Amino acid sequence: MHVVEFTIEPFVDGRPGPHVQAAVEAATAAGAVVEFGPFGSTGRASAESMPDVVAAITRAAFANGATHVTLSVSGEGEEG
Repeated sequence: MHVVEFTIEPFVDGRPGPHVQAAVEAATAAGAVVEFGPFGSTGRASAESMPDVVAAITRAAFANGATHVTLSVSGEGEEG
């Protein structure tokens, strides 16, 4: 398993916009199990599907108004 941590801007505390919601939905559709957090989200997926998850996050975020996407990907148990 691999882990992707992602933050999508613009950021409004407690009010995630469509750019955030679309990215979370896209990551889930691409095979990730996503934990939505207050400042960022974490997704877990197989190593094989992680490139598709990352692409889905960035495509959906920018297509829905994101101005910046920060991603960190690591193997489960590795520090990223």
